[in-house]
Amino acid sequence: MSFRAGLSMKTRLLLDSVEDEAKGGGCIIDWHACDLFPRSWIDLVVVLRTDSTFLYDRLVSRGYSEKKLQENIDSEIMEVLLEEARNSYDAEIVIELRSDNAEDIDGNVERMEAWIKDWKANVSTDAA
Repeated sequence: MSFRAGLSMKTRLLLDSVEDEAKGGGCIIDWHACDLFPRSWIDLVVVLRTDSTFLYDRLVSRGYSEKKLQENIDSEIMEVLLEEARNSYDAEIVIELRSDNAEDIDGNVERMEAWIKDWKANVSTDAA
């Protein structure tokens, strides 16, 4: 049975539309679930985490309904996305970063820029 066999038509169409580019590497995929993409496409999984108090305030300011607020807070407290990432990909490529404030976000951007630079350098070295 193929990887895509159990997926919805919309999901299969999405994967088909990005497959060639993703297999070529160098893509950043911003997604709220990990288990959608084949392991062979992924070099690094970054899970951004935040304190539930900060998350609550952010979501309230965005006008989330009480039900959606609770779903998101519960998911963060229970580490749902982090566990999904750990279950979907090899442990050494799953990185957890804090995203509680502007300093955290700036530091995360710097880290990701450094990782991208290193990845590009490694790809160039491997190709040579």
